[in-house]
Amino acid sequence: MGLKKLAKKVADYTARLETGKASKIKPDHVREVLEKLRRKSAALETEIARAHSAEKRARLERKLDVARVQEERAEWLLKDLGQQGDAS
Repeated sequence: MGLKKLAKKVADYTARLETGKASKIKPDHVREVLEKLRRKSAALETEIARAHSAEKRARLERKLDVARVQEERAEWLLKDLGQQGDAS
């Protein structure tokens, strides 16, 4: 799954959550997406190291920045889900 698709999934969920239309997310699902993001970040780092042109390196670094932001969001969501689980 591409970064754009993963980013869209997180954004869509956040919007549904704010309007009260989202069903509860299971922490295992968030962990699964987080693991995919981490693998994608590692692959991008490897690809950046092998990139020969500055343009390609810049494009890959932008993708890596997006992946890292999404990782942070997923980690926040996982932490938030854990806190909600403790409160119930």
